Amino acid sequence: MSSLTHFDAQGQAHMVDVGAKPATHRIAVAEGRITMQPETLAIVQNGTAKKGDVLGVARIAAIMAAKKTSDLIPLCHPLALTRVAVEFELQPESSSILCTATVELHGQTGVEMEALTAVQVGLLTIYDMCKAVDKGMVMGGVRVLEKYGGKSGFFHNSNHMDPQGRAQ
Repeated sequence: MSSLTHFDAQGQAHMVDVGAKPATHRIAVAEGRITMQPETLAIVQNGTAKKGDVLGVARIAAIMAAKKTSDLIPLCHPLALTRVAVEFELQPESSSILCTATVELHGQTGVEMEALTAVQVGLLTIYDMCKAVDKGMVMGGVRVLEKYGGKSGFFHNSNHMDPQGRAQ
């Protein structure tokens, strides 16, 4: 395992210098899920939430969050993202919604944090829009699925998650 890059020789937190790294095409895919009562899922599916289009608003929130990651995570670099795609999959068998975010750029550092932030904020937005009818919703299983580009190349997360977002 390599050492942590966000600490200098004296143990002080610092932003990693990526200035000498070559710009490469980088992609990260992350996912997470929110589990809710079947009645709540039906409200989302039927578009009858009092606050409006739950998944449409959550998609915009997730995209905005990816773009603002460096404002939220102190040591993240501000990045010129070239693509942010957010998908929601309703899963009635587990009464949940799976959120998947794909983030891309041509740059000197990866976009895993942006993909993870997009997923988290997308799920939080669903919670916010549905909490009036279901305060017991649970978010979980947020993880990087894949990443491409950079010095470390390709990464695929082989950990499997159950429908409640727990590692198996």
